[in-house]
Amino acid sequence: MICISTSAETAEDLRTQILGACENGDAAEVRFDYLPDGERQKALAMIGSLDVPIKLIATFRSPEQGGRGNATVDDRVRFWENLPNGYFAADLEEDVIEHAPAHARRIASFHDFDGTADDLNAVYHRLAGRGDIVKVAVRVGDAPEALAVWNLIAKAQADSKPIIPIAMGDAGKWTRILGPAHGAFLTFASAAAGNPTAEGQVTARELREVYRVSELNRESLVFGVLGDPIAQSMSPYMHNPAFVSAGIDAVFLSFLVKDIDAFFRRMVRAETREAELNFGGFSVTMPHKQSIMRHLDAIDPTAEKIGAVNTVKIDGGRLTGFNTDAHGFIEPLKAKFGSLRSARVAVCGAGGAARAAVYALKAESADVTVLARDEQKAAVFGREFGVDSARLTASVGDFDIVVDATPAGMKGPLESETLFTADGLQGVKLVYDLVTKLTDTPLVREAKLAGIDTLGGLEMLIAQGARQFEIWTGREAPAELMRESLLARMNA
Repeated sequence: MICISTSAETAEDLRTQILGACENGDAAEVRFDYLPDGERQKALAMIGSLDVPIKLIATFRSPEQGGRGNATVDDRVRFWENLPNGYFAADLEEDVIEHAPAHARRIASFHDFDGTADDLNAVYHRLAGRGDIVKVAVRVGDAPEALAVWNLIAKAQADSKPIIPIAMGDAGKWTRILGPAHGAFLTFASAAAGNPTAEGQVTARELREVYRVSELNRESLVFGVLGDPIAQSMSPYMHNPAFVSAGIDAVFLSFLVKDIDAFFRRMVRAETREAELNFGGFSVTMPHKQSIMRHLDAIDPTAEKIGAVNTVKIDGGRLTGFNTDAHGFIEPLKAKFGSLRSARVAVCGAGGAARAAVYALKAESADVTVLARDEQKAAVFGREFGVDSARLTASVGDFDIVVDATPAGMKGPLESETLFTADGLQGVKLVYDLVTKLTDTPLVREAKLAGIDTLGGLEMLIAQGARQFEIWTGREAPAELMRESLLARMNA
């Protein structure tokens, strides 16, 4: 089931949210802790006269377990002892579960917002003895940390006990999407973007339409983009429609991965992994495009020369690395600028994207200079690729093309940063910012102020993604569909 969590602060808003949940949800979690006392009583009366086709789950969370307000134990006990009929289940914490209403299933809940619970197995066994359904929610900061929660599914299935395992936060999003396919009793969702009741919630509409949660099973292939940060990734909105159009039983997710070594050891490698998720391959973004290479069985010659991998194919347990960034980078640039022979190009940055850009530019006989704030790092990069290097300064007017392959302008702490102002760009013919955004990045805005032609990272994302699809599936990519789906999401 997809259960949509409500966040209403008035009885009337709650009515609207419950009715809205009927469109994409199988159940609605009625969060009574969001409601002030007076509105709570109105809400109880309103729900008693409401006839909806979905299941209702009553929740009155304690402040210590993430609830709104400052309800005491006595307040919550009175609430549960007087809850009217009409609810499929009641979600209670351990301190009040003995007061659960007899007419609803008991969901025995545990929430850890600090990620400090040592023994979740003990937590599970304790809850299993007190509730009809077990719910364990723990905040995690790295994808592999969610395994402790995820592996409770197998324990619960062995006990024939329904379980709702939740790893909260961006790093746990994968548990919310894949949980139902692997035996989770339900997954919680938000009604709308920007309105979650817990970190990492996906909207119900996305769960159904983008990730196709109700269609997935244990045999579905899982693909994903690995990076840190990852919340801004648009790749799921490009690859999932492509899989659907090709009739492939697969899903594409975002994985927040801080420790790439732990991810491959605990989640990927057959000899050491702690769960079987049926991975088919990965897209790789910063900061892992180079560090991932030590975990691969083979590397495509182009990726080897670039020294960075952004695509991994898994076939029969064998991991092969590729680089589609070079192709994705150069095709839009040639279409925009024309011949690059002898063009003076400054590539700003020294990471995986910069390496792919320099490789592709050299293949087109461009005159390339690598710029980085760390002059020594730029020099090492330059020597490796046989190009000039220099320290990044405020002016790049001696170049025809400026390529920004840094995180500046990307959603997050650097979103408002730009490497150059309009004055520093005077004399440049084209500015190419690899950040994927529908709106202008700060650098693109500065370039336009200077009257300079610009190119954004969207075209690169589509071109490299299409090549990834072909590597993973052996089929021609539905590039136009991928573009349309991506643009529709970004516009929304």
